[in-house]
Amino acid sequence: MTMPLLEVRNLAKRFVGRAGRDQPLWVIQDLSFSVADGEFLTIIGPSGAGKTTLLNMIAQIDVANGGEVKFQSQVSPLNDPKALSPGLSCRIGYVTQEDNLLPWRTTLQNVLFPLEVQGRLDAVAREHVAKLIRAVGLGGFENHYPHELSGGMRKRASLIRTLAYDPPVILMDEPFGALDAQTRTQLQEDLLRLWNLGKKTIVFVTHDIGEAIALGDRTLVLSRAPAKIVGEHLITIPRPRDIRGIMMHPEFAGLYQRIRAEVQ
Repeated sequence: MTMPLLEVRNLAKRFVGRAGRDQPLWVIQDLSFSVADGEFLTIIGPSGAGKTTLLNMIAQIDVANGGEVKFQSQVSPLNDPKALSPGLSCRIGYVTQEDNLLPWRTTLQNVLFPLEVQGRLDAVAREHVAKLIRAVGLGGFENHYPHELSGGMRKRASLIRTLAYDPPVILMDEPFGALDAQTRTQLQEDLLRLWNLGKKTIVFVTHDIGEAIALGDRTLVLSRAPAKIVGEHLITIPRPRDIRGIMMHPEFAGLYQRIRAEVQ
C-alpha cells in the first residue's frame, strides 16, 4: 500500500482566554486525515471551524497543542515555536486569501522571486515560468506592476508564483473567495489546467460547496469548533471537468445536498 504524502494525526489547537479569565477555546481537537501523492483534496466547513488555522499548522507557521503532521513520513515539530520551519524548506507552498504580491516588482519579477531566493533561477526555471504565465493568460503583462492588474490577474500571478518553485504540496486558503463569480470560475478552470500539467498534491480550503465538488478528488467536511471530520466524499465526476456546466452532471446534486446537510 502506498504511503500517504501528508498525514495529520490527532491534531489539536486551542487559544487562551482573555487575560486568563476565560476557559481556553479549542478550535481543533483530535483531527486526523491523510492526503495521497497527486491528490486534490478539498476541505469545507462553517465559518470559525479552524480551516485557516489547520493550514497554518500544516505549513508550520503556527504551533499545535497536540498531535502531529507527517510529510513524506517525516514528523514535523509543532509544539515548539523555535522549531517551526515555515514551508518545510520550500516543500510546502501556501496560497493565502491575499495575493501578497510585492508592489515594487513586476508580474514577472514577483513570479521569479521565490526562485531568486532559493538560488534556482536558471534558463530552465525561466522557461518554466514563461510557460505558466502563458497558461493563465498573463502573457503580455509580464512587465506590469500589481496596481496595474485586475484582482483576477493578481490572483493568477500569486498562484503561479507558488507553482514556479515546484513544491510537492500546495495549500490553498479560499484563494478565490473575494472575486466576482465570472472571475472565480475562470480561475477555477486555470487552477485545474495547471494541476493537470504537474499533478501537484493540493489541499484546498473553501466555504463554497460547489467549488469543493468541482475541484476535488475528495472532499472533507469539518464540524464547528472544535473541528472534527463529519463527512468524507469521493468525487467521482470524471476529469477533465466542465466547471461551467458541472452542476448539470447527474452526480452533482446528490453530492451537494449530502455535503450541505453535514455543513449545517
